[in-house]
Amino acid sequence: MPPNLEHLQQWIGRQETRRDQATLVPLQALSATLDRADEHALGTPIPPLWHWLYFLPVHRQSEIGPDGHALRGGFLPPVPLPRRMWAGSQFRFLQPIHAGDEIERVSTIEDVRLKEGRSGSLAFVRVRHDIRAQKTLAIEEFHDIVYRGLPTPGDTAPPGQPAPADAAWSRTIVPDDVLLFRYSALTFNGHRIHYDRRYVTGVEGYPGLIVHGPLVATLLLDLLRREHPQARVTAFEFKALSPLFDIAPFKIEGALDGPGRARLWAVTPQGTLAMQAHAEFEEA
Repeated sequence: MPPNLEHLQQWIGRQETRRDQATLVPLQALSATLDRADEHALGTPIPPLWHWLYFLPVHRQSEIGPDGHALRGGFLPPVPLPRRMWAGSQFRFLQPIHAGDEIERVSTIEDVRLKEGRSGSLAFVRVRHDIRAQKTLAIEEFHDIVYRGLPTPGDTAPPGQPAPADAAWSRTIVPDDVLLFRYSALTFNGHRIHYDRRYVTGVEGYPGLIVHGPLVATLLLDLLRREHPQARVTAFEFKALSPLFDIAPFKIEGALDGPGRARLWAVTPQGTLAMQAHAEFEEA
């Protein structure tokens, strides 16, 4: 039975406010996870997207659903489709967040939509996050979530889009169990598709553990930081096109797209696009 759109749209406008502090240990731990030698100290700006280390989903164990996420029907609408994926995000980085800052995130359900795809019903939920540091708006973020049904026998994945052939920068990422575990732990992400091989292959029908979409996006901006360490990112957007799994290495690539602009993308082992992104930045 397809989801009841009228019921789900009652969640539009719902808000949630969370407060935190940009402490040092998560920054140091993510640097280690990304194999960086960053020096983090109180008062230094945190890298773009690293605010995902805060405002963690600290649901009680009794509130966790069978997929490892919180039971549905709280802040997010209770979409009755089992597969949930991070489809993409858009950001404006207005002011830096500094290590040690008091931070606040106000989240709002902006939209709920349904669509019939080639594999069945799809539900799209769009969430806006306004993030303040020391009471000043620092980041505007839009988060797109897609829900879908489980695969049926005979389902085949659509052919992927070939990755660009003009990469100026490229890194090979080996997404082993340790990398995925560390990122799940850092973001307190209980979603079983990232660490429970029996669940992800036997229940959701994927060939291996899924690399977190936010981790792939973080690796894309990390590539830009490695190539242009003095760049200050002012805007970023990404779209997930195909999942990446821990069963084979993948590539993170990019190139400049004019002054202060970069194209970034992730490449599957088959040479197709897994994620595409654009960044705007200023040179310090």
